[in-house]
Amino acid sequence: MSRSAGRSARSEDSAPSDPDARSNGPRIGSDISSNFPDGGQASAGGASLDRAGAKDAPAATIASDSRSNPRNSDPRDILLDALRAALDAVGGYRSVHRRLMQEASIEGPCAAFAVGKASAFMMAGALDALGDRIEKGLVITRHGYAAEVIEPGWPVEVVESSHPLPDASSIEAGRALIDFLRRLPPRTTLLAMISGGASALVERLAAGFGAEDLARVNRYLLGSGYPIGTINRVRKRISLIKAGRLANFIASQEVLNLLISDVPGDDPKVIGSGLLIPHTAADIDTGEIDLPPWLTTMARSAPDLPPAKTMDSIRSEIIARPADARAAAAACLRKAGFDIIEHPEILQGDAVEAGSRIGRMIALAAPATVHLWVGETTVRLPPHPGRGGRCQSLALAAAREIAGKTGAYLLAAGTDGSDGPGEVAGALVDAGSIDRGQSAAPGSCPDRSLRAADAGTWLEACGDLVRTGPTGTNVMDLIIALRARSPASTERSFHAG
Repeated sequence: MSRSAGRSARSEDSAPSDPDARSNGPRIGSDISSNFPDGGQASAGGASLDRAGAKDAPAATIASDSRSNPRNSDPRDILLDALRAALDAVGGYRSVHRRLMQEASIEGPCAAFAVGKASAFMMAGALDALGDRIEKGLVITRHGYAAEVIEPGWPVEVVESSHPLPDASSIEAGRALIDFLRRLPPRTTLLAMISGGASALVERLAAGFGAEDLARVNRYLLGSGYPIGTINRVRKRISLIKAGRLANFIASQEVLNLLISDVPGDDPKVIGSGLLIPHTAADIDTGEIDLPPWLTTMARSAPDLPPAKTMDSIRSEIIARPADARAAAAACLRKAGFDIIEHPEILQGDAVEAGSRIGRMIALAAPATVHLWVGETTVRLPPHPGRGGRCQSLALAAAREIAGKTGAYLLAAGTDGSDGPGEVAGALVDAGSIDRGQSAAPGSCPDRSLRAADAGTWLEACGDLVRTGPTGTNVMDLIIALRARSPASTERSFHAG
């Protein structure tokens, strides 16, 4: 759409300024397929784009299947309602739009850039909130994540890059970002928007080092056995832009840096490797790490950290957190009549072990009880892994424990809509998942599937995969374990009122 069409669609006469007031209602099913259709579907947690010009507020619109219930009393539907509520609460469009509608300091022309898996949606929210005040924009995101979000005619350049592993496109994206910043007039107000995935999507190394060097670094670090904190410290040490060094390329006197957190503890230094966050020398010190000489040379070639004066003009705020998604899901489930137990700790560790533990917990839980977590587990990969990521592995492991336990359900989904390779967000399993999988593929074995890191194949066979497409956010994974009411009490609950 044209810029004029987009701005007129955002006028006070044509649409409410509060995106919550315009959200579309969900159509819920067990297989979430979210896209931007001409007929009104929207991406979960993202902006619904009308090809005629108007952009609606974010809402999850999810195709129903035969298991749906008009009273929405099916536990599977209730869980998917909770997922939709979580994604809506932390959506990149909604979070940025809401924050900028409260921002009084951005009065004149400004520029904006967004980096991360939610960047296209964040930019759309900024454009809706600030209108023609944004004269120039740059979006750096994962391949395919800006499709149908950033419209032709908007003053926004889109650069697609690599995720989860950086490659030559990450180096080129870093070049594009630095060029964008260098070309801004000195007094331009700058809006920065950072979300999960930025660390891989954008990179720039010191002069003399390029894509081959970056690939060599990643091969070494991934095979080193170092903990993730050490790996990230090395990556920051060798970078021209991580650890706040991106500020070296900014001449603006005022910068507003909006962050969506995808990390435990919501540490701004960790979100996107802290592109615009002040660091100390200790934060990137690699002196005690036993690095090979070639990597030590790269570390010594990186520039110093920006002086404090350079960082003084940058205001950084976290506008969406994993806990926000968990709380929104909990509120949705509480309204449905469930007793809620929110686990404040971040769920980490081996996915199969975590799924087994949660499965045993919910198998013994009282009726009408829900447990919720956010986190990111890990999967042990064999030499030739199959399909499926950590959420699918966790869900299949839980399915083994709740097999035959009527009323037990578990949903595990990546809030970015991606769980491992492919376009699957996660899975929703129940007491019959194991039986359905074995009926669909006689001779199959869930234990064997888990050892082969092939949970996705099993879960597809039993119809338990969850798909959202790009959600417009990234706040780790959401895990919900539910024990349903007895059928009689469920019926009474949803007839009441």
